[in-house]
Amino acid sequence: MKLKTVLMGAAGAMALSVGTTSAQDPVSLTIVSWGGAYTTSQVRAYHDPYMAENPHVTIINDDGSANALAGLRAQSQAGNVTWDLVDMLPSDAQLACDEGLILEIDHDEMLAAAPDGTSASEDFLPGSLGECFIPQIVYSTVLTYRPGAFSDDAQPSSIADLFDVENFPGRRALQDRPGTNLEWALYADGVDPDDIYEVLSTPEGVDRAFAKLDTIKEHIVFWTEGAQAPQLLADGEVVMATGYNGRMFDAIEVEGMDADIIWDGQVVEWDGWVVPAGGSNIEAVMDYLYWATDTQRLADQAKYISYGPARASSAPLVGEHADLGIDMNQHMPTNPDNYFSPIILDNDFWTDYGDELRERFANWMLQ
Repeated sequence: MKLKTVLMGAAGAMALSVGTTSAQDPVSLTIVSWGGAYTTSQVRAYHDPYMAENPHVTIINDDGSANALAGLRAQSQAGNVTWDLVDMLPSDAQLACDEGLILEIDHDEMLAAAPDGTSASEDFLPGSLGECFIPQIVYSTVLTYRPGAFSDDAQPSSIADLFDVENFPGRRALQDRPGTNLEWALYADGVDPDDIYEVLSTPEGVDRAFAKLDTIKEHIVFWTEGAQAPQLLADGEVVMATGYNGRMFDAIEVEGMDADIIWDGQVVEWDGWVVPAGGSNIEAVMDYLYWATDTQRLADQAKYISYGPARASSAPLVGEHADLGIDMNQHMPTNPDNYFSPIILDNDFWTDYGDELRERFANWMLQ
């Protein structure tokens, strides 16, 4: 990227000025994220503390991450980039990076080292960094169910039970995208988690996954926004729902929804930041990023939502929920008690095959 060298110098300078407020012009940053409990956790862990230390900065939240790639393309084509920072999935971030919509990141130059001096590139969890992507959290898509919908001696406990409408009758809520649904279909059909993407990269594997989904199609309610999944459960519209573990944690522990999470086959993903190319507040964004992605700040987010921090140095700092006082470690996707059969989402696979599978899934939904 043409701006990479400039940004590296800017990041170093800004790192020295974090927390200073004198004689600085007002800056308004539009930060795009997913809304709901997740954005609330960012506001409390990052945005509000940062604005308190930097009163010249105002952060405006935009819940547009579900359509972030399309939004970045539209703004770039119009020559009017209004987003300053975007929370994005790695597969979409790679596409945006390849298209020149977002800036390349030199992680060790632009981000803080760990407290013990370990470089950012070594401190962030293996495989999480991208050419244009700064990881923030580890989260997972999980299956959640209403215990009261089933008899006490027949409670679902696995992804296979999602596809077992005979023993676990009722409607299921699934996200209206192929990701997670195709992986779970193969997993429930007997494919080992380590082999799922090898199988799914073949026409026969894709047919096998859709055939498995066909077995429950008439029982499916599709959701689009993350808040819909727990709401469908809470309202009794469905007996099971796929959803983000943090959303489900918030609904169960904070809102009091009567539901249980099934950790079997959790689909583990990264989520993080990208910087739109052509923005007007690049230096201010890099100052914010240096601060908001350090060891302490990533650990702080776990006080408000059950997503694991993307830095190794942050994990020992995870403690109790800020409001509930419960130990958050047991609610992390990466807790050993929960991480017994994870499916690690393959972003390279979805970059290569995503468009084709999204088109087929959309047609399948309409059939």
